[in-house]
Formats: sequence, structure tokens, C-alpha cells
Amino acid sequence: MRNIIESRIILNKLLLLGYIAFSEIGSKSVQTSVIVLLLLLYFSINMTIPITKWELGKKSLVILSMVFIGVCFVFVDSFFIILLPINLYEYIVYYIRKKWIVLALTLLPVLFVTESDRLIYVLVSVFSFLVFVMEIQAMQRLENYEVQNDRMRIKIQKLQKQLHDNDEYIKQSKYTFQLEERNRLSQDIHDKIGHSMTSALIQMEAAKSLLVKDREKSNELLQNAINISKDGIEKIRVTLKDIKPATQQMGIQRIRLFLDDFTAKQGLQTSLLHKGDVEMISPLQWKVIYENIRESLTNTMKYANASVVSIEIHVLNRMLKVEVKDNGTGSSNMKKGIGISGMEERIASINGTIIVDGSNGFSVTMLFPLP
Repeated sequence: MRNIIESRIILNKLLLLGYIAFSEIGSKSVQTSVIVLLLLLYFSINMTIPITKWELGKKSLVILSMVFIGVCFVFVDSFFIILLPINLYEYIVYYIRKKWIVLALTLLPVLFVTESDRLIYVLVSVFSFLVFVMEIQAMQRLENYEVQNDRMRIKIQKLQKQLHDNDEYIKQSKYTFQLEERNRLSQDIHDKIGHSMTSALIQMEAAKSLLVKDREKSNELLQNAINISKDGIEKIRVTLKDIKPATQQMGIQRIRLFLDDFTAKQGLQTSLLHKGDVEMISPLQWKVIYENIRESLTNTMKYANASVVSIEIHVLNRMLKVEVKDNGTGSSNMKKGIGISGMEERIASINGTIIVDGSNGFSVTMLFPLP
């Protein structure tokens, strides 16, 4: 922004220099060559101002430029005074932000200007004042943007810290849950299965020692060991059954996780609705449903120009119906690509049917016979 302001000032100075050069050359004065030389010196001093990186150096050059104008005004030509307002504005813009005070200060030299140059001096002062106002507004906007950027940067840093803390909390919670589950399984195996296996082993050792001396007692002990082993195996089966999640929970949860991730990454609103007894859906059907939903959403992102996608899973008496529908533009003349062909092949592998429609948005309807 500062570079833009300085560019405007240089442009205004060039316009004034051009006006003075044109006026003096047109007057056919004897001093024309001297005036052109002085104008070039003024231009050189002022071109150095934006190049200088040191702030005090900039201000010193502006003061030097005003002194140069005063010398030219007194000893060469009074017309040089019209260059003074823009240098005055350029200097006091760093110290005074009240516009009318600045205008009053720059109009003071009009008392020392000849009557013939007074009007042009006032016009140049007003013109430079307008440039000054534009500079002040630009600097204020720049300051506001910097404040807003600082606030946004602080907010972003806070959000990043919160996300980091949340990630750490989720990881810690997941690890704690895994430890608790491992501890519970270990305790269950020790309490329910370990005792049974130990008891069966003792019974078999006793039966082995009595095998020759007391065959009847040995058979009794072996039978007890067999019964205890069967009971232990049943406890193992029950424990594993309790641990393993139901098929429908795995299927629905997997689809939900995919939809949440898809919404977060793509910004597309999604909804999932299921009706009926989803326990009747087989693991293979869940696999096909998941893969076809994923393919449908990919097509929606590529071609549909949609903002909402709804997924409905209906378990009927003898049939399973799954529909994926978006609110996009659709197409009345759809061509089968690799994606749709892949969906058809997956459905056909489990004796299902697929219907793809683009007349009202884009929809994919899958029909399966229940196992």
C-alpha cells in the first residue's frame, strides 16, 4: 500500500514538472535552459525519496526538496512555488492526520506568492490536498487490514491449538479405551476360562494315574475333564460373541464414518436414513452398498454440481432397497462410464439390480433380495 501511495505522489510531481516546463518553454524566457536543469535536479531529489529505505532519510530528502524550491523561488523564478504544496503534504502526512489543519498550513505560503501565480498556487494546493486525503484513507484502510489480520492470526492460532488439544485428547481416550478393553478381556479369560482349563488338566492328570489301578474311576475323571473342557469352549464362544460387534453396526458405522469424512473434505451436505431390520443385511451386501455409495458420491462431486446428497436404506419384507440421490443438475442423456459399470457388476454378483436416473438430479437405486 505504501508503494502505491508513493507512486501517486511521484505521478503528481511529474504532472507539475511537466506543467512548469511547458509554461516556461512557451514563454521563451532566456532562463529556459537553467529552469530545465533545476527541474531535473528537483526530479532527481524526489525520485530518491521512495528508493530510500531509511525513514529519517526520506524526511530529510523531503526537507531538502522544499529548501530547493525556496531557493529557486527567491533567486530564479517565483513559479517554482507551485511545487511546494505536494512536498508539504508529503512531509506533514507523517505527523498530522487532521485534514483541514493540513490544508490551512499549505495555504499559508499564498501570502508570499505574486498575484499572477496566486490562483495556480491555490489550485495546486487543493489538488495536492485531495491527493493527501486519498493517502490518509489508504493508510487508514491499511492499518485496519493489519489489525484484522492480527486478530485473524490470533484466532487461527487458538483454533490450531484447540484442534491439536482435541487430537491429543482423542488419541489418549482411544489408547485408554484399548487398555481398559485389554484388561477386561484378560480378566474374563482368567476368571471364566483359566479356572476351567486348570480344573480339566487336573482331572486328566488324575485319570492318567488311575488308568491301570482303577479304570472305572479313571473314566469318570476323563468324563469330568471332557465336560469341563466343553464348558470352557462355550465360555470362549460367548466371550468372543460379546466382543465382536454386530454386522449391522459395522455396516452402518462404516458408512457414517465415510459420510462424515466426505462432508468435511468436500463441503457437500449428506444425510443417512435407515428403516427396517438392518440385521437382515448380510456382510457381503454391506460391502457392495458401501462401495456403490462411495462411487455415487464421487460421481456427484465430478458431474452433478450438487449441494446435498441423501442416502436411504430400507429393509422391506423380502427386498432391500438402497437409494443415493442428490439435488444437482442431472442429465437426461447419461453415458455409462467405468463407475456405473462397476456398480452394475457388483450388484449383479449378489443377484441385485441397479437403476440409475438423471431426470431429477442424479439418483442410484439398488435392489437386493434378502438372504
